[in-house]
Amino acid sequence: MPTPHEITSSTMRISLCQILLTGAILINLVVLYYVSRTQQQMLKHKEPGKAASRRSSVSRVAGITVLIRQFEDFENWVVGVVKSFMKVRPDQPIVVVADKLPYPPLGLPNKRTVQTVLLKGSPDQPHYVTRPEFYIKTEYTLLVPDGIQLDSTQQVDRLLQEFEANKDKARMVAAPVQPSGMFQCLNLRVNLKEWSAVYSLSGGQLCDAIAGDAVVLLRTEDLFNLSQPMLRPLATSLFIQSSLHGWRVKAAESVVFSSYPRSLYMSAHNQWKADNHVKARLAHLFEEFGVKRVVQADGKEQWYGCTKDTPRCFGTVHDDTPEYLYLNRWTPPCCLRALRETARYVMKILESSDVRYWMEGGTLLGAARQQDIIAWDYDVDLGIYLEDVDKCDLLRSLDSGSVVDENGYVWEKAVEGEFYRVQYSESNHLHVDLWPFYSREGIMTKNSWLDHKQDVEFPEHFLKPLVPMQFAGVTAYAPNNHRRFLELKFGEGVIENPEYPNPAKKKLVKSD
Repeated sequence: MPTPHEITSSTMRISLCQILLTGAILINLVVLYYVSRTQQQMLKHKEPGKAASRRSSVSRVAGITVLIRQFEDFENWVVGVVKSFMKVRPDQPIVVVADKLPYPPLGLPNKRTVQTVLLKGSPDQPHYVTRPEFYIKTEYTLLVPDGIQLDSTQQVDRLLQEFEANKDKARMVAAPVQPSGMFQCLNLRVNLKEWSAVYSLSGGQLCDAIAGDAVVLLRTEDLFNLSQPMLRPLATSLFIQSSLHGWRVKAAESVVFSSYPRSLYMSAHNQWKADNHVKARLAHLFEEFGVKRVVQADGKEQWYGCTKDTPRCFGTVHDDTPEYLYLNRWTPPCCLRALRETARYVMKILESSDVRYWMEGGTLLGAARQQDIIAWDYDVDLGIYLEDVDKCDLLRSLDSGSVVDENGYVWEKAVEGEFYRVQYSESNHLHVDLWPFYSREGIMTKNSWLDHKQDVEFPEHFLKPLVPMQFAGVTAYAPNNHRRFLELKFGEGVIENPEYPNPAKKKLVKSD
């Protein structure tokens, strides 16, 4: 049994150990605190833009930051643009945004107010390093294209005055760049459901988009609330997104920025490279936004969807509901165009071969409603007389395999049953289906039935006679009394009451 003296000595030893351990922990905590604080201060001084840390928003102060995004690595005037602003406004914050580190290097002035942001970050960097919004601390951002020069601080001040004077009507103010290009105020209607963007001339100074080189002033928060604020070409991207928000732009034609006296690109080769880059970026932009048809202000159309040399814009259709309906979109316009071309071509071949045909199902329904393909349909259906198949050389040879005709259309026997299919091309499988019917005791029937509501037998008297009907820009043939024919297949009131092919999967709502 320990003596009182031994108990006291043991207690003192335990207490001393505890004190030493506690002291060590406290010292470590203090050291960690100061190390962490020192690292934060170093980061703040070394990388001013990154000091914003991981916040999702930045506190803005009064003022304007110049943002330069639209330039080419291989030849540009970015340094000249920066110096012209610094000469007139020495403390002007400037942010240069590039996808990756420009090469050859830009050689920007080594000044605290000039920063470069690379959108393509390194995997060892935090997310905010690649986010321009964390580098811009001012309330306003001035989007400046390559090749301009600032002549007077009044240019920026007047733009800000224009913005304040029109802030109840416009979210942006744009000033022309002379003499580098045409400056026009445009109306812009972007319809994502129809995959289209349509420009037209505006009669005033308040519009949706600007054509030509321009300097644009807007609130920083507005710019970075867009889904893709830095997508190039910057002006096209900006105005497409802003028009979808209903924002307007004020054309401040009295505030003019000048461009450098010589051409931006010194050689024809570099001009060619720049032009190709613009085309590639436009195609990428419209792919990102899901725009496949663009109508310019002069009426010219540009198509960015599928062609004969590419696959169609959507995959295999399940449950009669193509994937684009789940995106709340309708058939891409390039697909509708290809379907019209294929339908007109097939009908011409059938007529020249004396093959009796008529519009079937949804195709006839589209003709009855709008003399065209239904806006969300994905194929064309034609009925033909089975006994007429041998009259057409292209159909007669399709007992097995397929035939590519002289115009690149593919004729084949469908694998799903006893019917024929004509595809737009070997690559693009948009198609017209030909359904062979025959009469049995006055009732039209066929050998293949698919699980479609409208796939039913019908009296032959609807085909005697066949009658002309406008469809997709040509005169096609349809059953007589097409209303009764359609109501037999789809139900009463089908013409006046549109619905998607399979309402159980996707219903058409009135707002559509």
